Amino acid sequence: MNTNPALPGELTLRDGTPAMVWPLLPSDGRALREMFRRLSPESRQRRFLSALSELDDAMIERLVGDVDGVHHIALLLTVFPADGEERPVGIARLIQDPADPATADVAFTVADDWQGRGVGPALAEALLRRRPAAVRRLSTEVGADNRASLALLAGAGQMSSSGSARGVVGVTVDLAAA
Repeated sequence: MNTNPALPGELTLRDGTPAMVWPLLPSDGRALREMFRRLSPESRQRRFLSALSELDDAMIERLVGDVDGVHHIALLLTVFPADGEERPVGIARLIQDPADPATADVAFTVADDWQGRGVGPALAEALLRRRPAAVRRLSTEVGADNRASLALLAGAGQMSSSGSARGVVGVTVDLAAA
């Protein structure tokens, strides 16, 4: 994977598709809603850990309006396929815990037809490169059957998990020094 540390971040996915990663902007709410509508019910369940059918205006505002680029970072990955139209296919976010600045929650969403093509790892790499210096640990909840997310998190550092409740496992990842 070829990445460029400067924003916007140009890269090439595993399958050779050119892509760019850049910060999610308040004006990206519409694109985020469209990306969500294209997700399968399974992908929606994996991301939100519930059967969410639509992103309402309040949820869109929370997802794009609360991003400050410092303690709440959200990145969008857009593909530029040679035989198709450019469109956002992945989003990643990191939210630093105000009560414990060494810890941050993370979440990833990848469009169904782009899963397994390197979108998640590209977003994870870009997100961790931009994390606040104080963040040394990720803490999140993942569906116990979400192997792709568990593998992505395991690739970020030393992962441990706590018991599964309602099919959800608590995951902690100790990160290497930035």
